[in-house]
Amino acid sequence: MNQYETVFILTPVLSDEQMKEAVKKYEDQLTKNGAEIVHEENWGMRKLAYPIQKKSTGFYQLIEYKAEGNVIADVETELKRDERILRFLTVKLDKHAIAYNEKKRNKKAEAAAEETQA
Repeated sequence: MNQYETVFILTPVLSDEQMKEAVKKYEDQLTKNGAEIVHEENWGMRKLAYPIQKKSTGFYQLIEYKAEGNVIADVETELKRDERILRFLTVKLDKHAIAYNEKKRNKKAEAAAEETQA
């Protein structure tokens, strides 16, 4: 089983609830196809580097998961068909990228723990 991360940009005209519903759809599809979600992160509304479909902002979402290679094709087909998705990118993580992501998450968790203690 390989580890992947998919980042996708949702159209900014969605409400917060509609955005969460779209993200949940893809998480459910991944788990239904046997993928194990390692980490999920909402990066919020960000300005795009260039306009896409006449939109200059979008909701960024990251999902990191372990899955077989055939699952990726199914998920990407759904992402292409969904009009709420402006762009997406799926990357297969090597051992160095996996270690880097874990280190980054641990550092973020430690900072949050220190903040709550203060």
